[in-house]
Amino acid sequence: MDVTPAPARCRFCDAPLEHVFADLGMSPVANDNVPLSQANAMEPFFPLCALVCAQCFLVQLAPFETPKPLFREDYAYFSSYSTSWLEHCRRYTEQMIELLGLDASSQVIEVASNDGYLLQYFVEQDIPVLGIEPTANTAQVAIDKGIPTRIKFWGEATARAVASDTPADLLLGNNVLAHVPDINDFVEGMRIALKANGTITMEFPHLLKLIALNQWDTIYHEHFSYLSFATATRIFEAHGLRLFDVEELPTHGGSLRIYACHSDDPRQRSDAADELLERERAAGLEDVKTYLDFGARVVQDKRQILEFLIDLKREGVSIAAYGAAAKGNTLLNYCGVARDFLDFTCDANPHKQQHLLPGTHIPILAPTAIRDSRPDVVLLMPWNIKDELMQELSYIREWGGRFAARSPELRLFS
Repeated sequence: MDVTPAPARCRFCDAPLEHVFADLGMSPVANDNVPLSQANAMEPFFPLCALVCAQCFLVQLAPFETPKPLFREDYAYFSSYSTSWLEHCRRYTEQMIELLGLDASSQVIEVASNDGYLLQYFVEQDIPVLGIEPTANTAQVAIDKGIPTRIKFWGEATARAVASDTPADLLLGNNVLAHVPDINDFVEGMRIALKANGTITMEFPHLLKLIALNQWDTIYHEHFSYLSFATATRIFEAHGLRLFDVEELPTHGGSLRIYACHSDDPRQRSDAADELLERERAAGLEDVKTYLDFGARVVQDKRQILEFLIDLKREGVSIAAYGAAAKGNTLLNYCGVARDFLDFTCDANPHKQQHLLPGTHIPILAPTAIRDSRPDVVLLMPWNIKDELMQELSYIREWGGRFAARSPELRLFS
C-alpha cells in the first residue's frame, strides 16, 4: 500500500506543490518573543520550508499546524518605530492625494493598518479614513490617535460589511498581501470594497530582489507568500482586478508598489508594468530551475555567515546585535547562532524589551545597553534600514566599534 502523503496544494491555483525553493529547517514563530518568565518553558518549532508552484510560480510556505494564531491580540510589531518608514508613508500620502485628487469627500481604507502609522497622514489632511487591523493592541493605539479602526481580519466577509457604507476610493495595504494564508479570499475582498473607479495600491517585497540578493532571511512563518509582479498579476486577474502600474521601491530590501483597478476600468497599463514583466521573464522567474537553484545558494550563505562570526569570536571580539526583527530571527535560528556568538540584542520598541528572542533566547534590551557595554561589533539584524541604524548608533565609533550587516553577504562596516 502506498503511504506517501499527497503533496500540498498551491494556495492560489490549487496545483500540487512539488518543488522546494528554500528549506530553512525547524524554526520558532519569528515575532513570538519569549517573556522572561517563560525562559525555561518548552518552545514550539515549526517547519520553515518555502515551495514554488510550477503552474503560477507563487512561492509559498509549506502548510504547517500551530496551536495558536500567528497574529494575536498582543502582537509585538508596531510600524511607528522606524523613522524612515514613517517618512516613506508621509511621502506616499502626498503622492496619492495629488495623483487621485483625494479630498474630504473621498474614502481611504487601509488593510492591516497597525498602529495608524500611515492613516494619520491622511487624517491630517482631513481625508476620511478607515483602518482594518486584526491585532487588538496595535489597533487600540490607532484608535487612541483618533483613527477609525475595525478590529477584523480582511476578507470577503469584512469587505461586504465595509462596502455597504464606506466603499474605497483608495484601498491600500503595506506588507500584508504576503501575510495572508487565504490569498484568494483576501483579494476578492478588495474587489468587493473598491468603488467602480477606485484604486488599489499594495506594497510587498519583490521576489526578484529576494532571489537576486539572497534575501532568504525574509522568509518566516508570518509570510505565507513571496510574490513576483507576474504572479500578482495572475492573482488579481482571477478576481476581476487588473494591475495597471507598478513602482519599484527601496523599502524592505526591494519592494513593489502595485496599482490595481477593476478589470473594466479604462486606465491603460503603463510602460513600467510591461517592462517589469519582461525583466522578470528574462531573470528566469517563469522557469522552475531558477527557484531550485536558490536553495543551494542559501546553504552557501549560511556557511559564510558562520565562518564570519566564528572568525570574529576567535579574535576575541565582543558582538551585540541591534533589532528584534523577524528576518534576524530567521537568520539566527537557521544558522544556529545564539548567546555563544551574541551577548544581547537591542530594540527601540518597548513591547519587545525584557523578552528573549524566540529559539535562541538572546536577551532583548533597550538601546542604551549598547553604550553601557561598548561591544566591539554591533550586528544590525534589520539590514533593510542599515543606513538609518548606523547613523543612530554612530556613537559606537567613540570606542572603535564597528557595524556588521548583510549587504547581501554579511560583512563589517566602519
